[in-house]
Amino acid sequence: MSKYNQITESMGLQPMLIDQKDQLKEKLKEVFGYGQFRGNQAAIIKNILSGKNTFVIMPTGAGKSLCYQLPAVMLDGTAIVISPLIALMKNQVDQLNALGVNAQFLNSSLTKTEIKRVKQETIDGKVKLLYVAPESLTKPENISFLRESNLKFAAIDEAHCISEWGHDFRPEYRKIKYILEQLGKLPIIALTATATPKVKLDIQRNLQMEEADIFRSSFNRENLYYEVRSKKDIKKQLIKYVKAHHGKSGIIYCLSRKTVQEIAQFLQVNDIKAAPYHAGLDSNIRVKNQDDFLNEEIDVIVATIAFGMGIDKPDVRFVVHYDTPKSLEGYYQETGRAGRDGLEGNCLMFYSYNDIIKLDKFNKDKPVTEKENAKTLLEEMASYAESAVCRRKQLLHYFGEIYQDQNCSETKWCDNCRYPKEKFDGMNYVLTGLTAADQTKERFGIKHLTNVITGVNCQYVKSYSHNKLSVFGVGENESPELWSSVLRQSMLMGFLKKDIEHIGTLKITEKGRSFLNEPYPLELGRDHDYGKEEEHGLEDEAITRRSYDRSLFELLKGLRKKIAKQKGFPPYVIFQDPSLEEMAIIYPTTQEELSQINGVGRGKVSKFGQPFIDTIKQYVIENDITTASDVVIKSAINKSKNKIFIIQQIDRKVDLEEIAESKNMRMEVLLGEIEQICYSGTKLNLDYYVEHIMDHDRQDDLYDYFLNAQSDSITEALDELEDEGFSEEELRLMRIKFLSEFAN
Repeated sequence: MSKYNQITESMGLQPMLIDQKDQLKEKLKEVFGYGQFRGNQAAIIKNILSGKNTFVIMPTGAGKSLCYQLPAVMLDGTAIVISPLIALMKNQVDQLNALGVNAQFLNSSLTKTEIKRVKQETIDGKVKLLYVAPESLTKPENISFLRESNLKFAAIDEAHCISEWGHDFRPEYRKIKYILEQLGKLPIIALTATATPKVKLDIQRNLQMEEADIFRSSFNRENLYYEVRSKKDIKKQLIKYVKAHHGKSGIIYCLSRKTVQEIAQFLQVNDIKAAPYHAGLDSNIRVKNQDDFLNEEIDVIVATIAFGMGIDKPDVRFVVHYDTPKSLEGYYQETGRAGRDGLEGNCLMFYSYNDIIKLDKFNKDKPVTEKENAKTLLEEMASYAESAVCRRKQLLHYFGEIYQDQNCSETKWCDNCRYPKEKFDGMNYVLTGLTAADQTKERFGIKHLTNVITGVNCQYVKSYSHNKLSVFGVGENESPELWSSVLRQSMLMGFLKKDIEHIGTLKITEKGRSFLNEPYPLELGRDHDYGKEEEHGLEDEAITRRSYDRSLFELLKGLRKKIAKQKGFPPYVIFQDPSLEEMAIIYPTTQEELSQINGVGRGKVSKFGQPFIDTIKQYVIENDITTASDVVIKSAINKSKNKIFIIQQIDRKVDLEEIAESKNMRMEVLLGEIEQICYSGTKLNLDYYVEHIMDHDRQDDLYDYFLNAQSDSITEALDELEDEGFSEEELRLMRIKFLSEFAN
C-alpha cells in the first residue's frame, strides 16, 4: 500500500487513487449541489485529506468554508472549526444542517443541557464539524472532552485575527497553537480573506506552520464595482443610492452606534425597509434584525463593522461605507460581503479626510507601536480613497498581487476607470522619487521621502543629514500630497516595493533600478480633491452583468422566501440567486431538468423542487414562452441525406475523422451536419470522441461557459475564451455535447 493510502486510511478515509477527483466531485454534488469546484478548492481539499498543514488565502465569497466542510464530511470523525463570532457559527451550522450534515457549535449561547448533548454527540462520532470560539477552546473541561473525541483536523477561520498587523487582532487567537498541541498532532488548515504579505508571515510564524502548503487565490472580485464619493450632502446621496437599488439587499456600515441608529431611522422615515445592528442593542432585537435581513423581511441593515463577520448572505447587492473604514483590510473584507454568489455587487464609500483625522484621534491612548501601526493603516486608507488609479489595481497591490489587466478601464468596473482623472507626464517625477529612495539608502517611508523632496528641514531630516543630499528640496514647488501620490503610483507600477520586515520602508525594485538607468516616458494620474469635485451622477445606475427573465426571477424569489419561512431556513439555504437566475434562463419544468441547474442537486430537488417546477410550468403557459426543449422540437427537420449514416456511425463510436473521410467531407462540414442533427432534436453521445481530444478540466471549463453564456455563439465564445487557447473545433464539439445533454 502506498504511503498516501496509508495516511488516508489512518485518517478514516478509504484509499483514493486515480479517481479521487471524481469521488470528490460526486460528494460535492451529492451534499452541496455543485457540479464543479471553484479555483483552488479541489487542490486544497486533497491537501487536507492527505493530512498536510494547509494555509488558504482566499477572498470573501470565493468558497473558503467548503475547503474544510467537504473533507470533514468525507472523513470518519470530527473536524474542529475555530471561529471568532457566535453569529457566524450559527449561520454555517444552520446551512450544513439543512444539507443533512451534522454540524454543531459550542459557545456561551448554549444551555448546560445543550452543551452536554453536543459533547456526547461529538464523542460518539456523530458530529462532522464542531464550531468552537477561541475563548471556549481555552476552558479545561472543553480540552478534556476534545481529547476523548475522534478529531481529524483543526480549521482556523479568520486566521488574520492572529496577527497584530491584521485589521482585527484578537489576543486569544495567539493561544490557539498551544491549545491544539494538547489535543494531539492535528493537521491545521488556516483560512483568511485579508492577508497582506506581512500578516501572512505573522500567521505562519505564530501557528508554527512555515512548512504549510500555501494556496493563494486571486483577491480580484470581478463582479464588484468600487466607487468613492465625497461626503457632501451625504444623506441626500444615500437616499438616492438606496432607492436606485430598491428591493435589493444592502449593508450600510457606520463607525459608531449612534450613527447606526440615526441612519436606520432616517431610512425608515424615507420608506426604506431598514433596521440597525450593533453591540449596544438588546440581544433579542439584534438577533431579530439579523434574521429579518437574512429572511428578506427587511432590505437594508445599518451596522457597525462587527456585523460583517457574522453573516453568510450570498445575495447582498450593495455595501455602503457611510464612514471611512480604519484600514484597507477591513474595507476589503466588508465590501466582500457584496455579491458572494458571483452576481451584481456595488461598493460605495463616502470619504472625507476629516474621518481620517477623527480615527487617528481615537488611537491617541494606545501604546506607541500600536498607535503607529494604526496610523500607517489610516494613511493607506486615505491614499486609496484619494488616488485616481484603478481601485481594483490598488486593492490587489495592497495584498501583494499584480492586477494582470493593468486596470479595469475596458470594463469600467470602478469609478476611476469609468471617470478617468487628468493625466500628466510623470517620468521626471518618478525619477525624483526613486532618487530620493536611493540617496536615503532605502531605509525610509513615504512621509520622510516626501519631506526630503520638498525640502522640509525638520529635526528628523537633519539628524540623518538628508538636508545635504542633492535631491533635497528639488520638488519644493509641488505639494507634499503630489509627491506622496507619485511615490504610491511608483509602487503600483512596480518601481518601489514595501519591506515586509520593516513596515513603512520602501525598497527600489529591479524594475526601478532599470528605470533609474534608462528612464522612459510614462503617465501619472492626479489625485481626487473631494472638497471640490462634482458628483458622478451614478446614483440611478444599477450595475449588473447578466440577463435573465426578471419577472420569473422575482416570482421564484418570492416562492423561495415563502418556503424558507415554512422550513425555518434563510431563503438562500433553499436555492441561491445564481440558481434562480439560471431557472429564469432555462425554464426547467421537470425534476430532471431542475437537477441540472448549477447549485441544485437531486437532494434539493426532492426536498424543495416541486413548487418551483409547478411555478415555472404555470409561468411558461401564462406567458406563452418557448423553452429550450420546445425550440428543439419545433426546429426544422434535418433533410441531410447523411443524417442516418452519421447517427449510426456515432452510435458505433466511430472516430469522427473516419466518418468525414468515408463521406469525403472536411471536418468542419461534418461538424455542421452533426450540429444540424443536434438542433433538430436528436441526442448524440460524442463522449467517446471528446474524451480522446480533451481532458476533463478543459471539458469542464467549456461546459461551465455554455451553461452560463447568454448566447451559444462560437464567435462570442472564441472572444471570451481567447486566453484559454480553445480551438473552434473544441468549442463546437462541446456545444453539441452541451445541447444534447440539456436541450434534447
